[in-house]
Amino acid sequence: MAHTYKHISIVIPAFNPDYKLIDMIEELSAEDFQAIIIVNDGSGEAYDPIFAVVRKYPTCTVLTHTINQGKGKALKTAFSYYSENYPDGTGVITADADGQHTPSDIKKVAAELAEQPSKLILGVRDFSTEDMPLRSRFGNVLTKGVVKAASGMKITDTQTGLRGISKGFAEQLLNVSGDRYEFEMKMILACKTYHREIKEVTIDTIYIDNNESSHFNPVIDSIKIYYVFLRFLFSSLASFVVDVGLFALFSTLLKALMPMGFILLATVLARVLSSLFNYFLNRNIVFRSYAYTKHTLTKYYTLAVIQMGASAGGVYILYHSIGAHEVWIKIGVDSFLFLLSFYIQRSWVFKQGTAYVVKEVKDH
Repeated sequence: MAHTYKHISIVIPAFNPDYKLIDMIEELSAEDFQAIIIVNDGSGEAYDPIFAVVRKYPTCTVLTHTINQGKGKALKTAFSYYSENYPDGTGVITADADGQHTPSDIKKVAAELAEQPSKLILGVRDFSTEDMPLRSRFGNVLTKGVVKAASGMKITDTQTGLRGISKGFAEQLLNVSGDRYEFEMKMILACKTYHREIKEVTIDTIYIDNNESSHFNPVIDSIKIYYVFLRFLFSSLASFVVDVGLFALFSTLLKALMPMGFILLATVLARVLSSLFNYFLNRNIVFRSYAYTKHTLTKYYTLAVIQMGASAGGVYILYHSIGAHEVWIKIGVDSFLFLLSFYIQRSWVFKQGTAYVVKEVKDH
């Protein structure tokens, strides 16, 4: 099926690679791939002979970072080069340089990409085997939880470097933040933003020297992945504090003037001001930039109005049932609504707006 790959290229980010990279290139060069793009991500001078060898293959191009910039940046460098130089391309297959991805599995993912170019193709490993290194098992469990909580997507292998990416999606991914391993996680989450389906292809599970060559740190790199969600949590909590503070202020000022209606008015005033505060935090800090601004703003305030009514109604009913402690009642009601709002904003309000700028690109 050599003809299957004639519009598909291979992308390999490489940092301090060994002879296994040469073996991989030698075998892949015998196939009918459009091109093989290797990114030397700031490897030391001792590795120059390896890159010199792979440069000799006619279909192989080596791009160089003078200093190590991270796997995400290396992938973006390759995506940009591919977009500019192969306008008729279908897409790319990303593979690691350490020998964990066999040429047969690379071809398997390439064949799937040729059949379904609009999807992100993931070459997934079997994590149930007993010889799976602990750091890989732990890292995958952790990042699977992040993906599930953030998007609702259930992914078998979130850390796999073997992926089939259409040319259009590769160009969109140039707008996704992250220069190191967190970029691969954000690539999966970007499927939600750009309405891309994910197709999983089972591949061999290969670990060399207990995966010691991997530069992925499951704790540090997972913290980087969590960062965008921590920002969202901070924004929500900050707005919650502002809302409660304003409610306490307004209820104190209004209680003597209108003893029967001060809770409703104080809730409305506090929610209007705190929602403006929250919206600008989400737009400028949490999500930073996104498409469909007016559409998102409309959904945001639709939710805000419904939540405000639920807050006012809940506090009003409980206050007149208990007869006191309106601030503590407010905290309890809005704590529940906060959790509900987090889910709704994640899955509906900002479904099309994330930390990425949407760029309309058609797949070839």
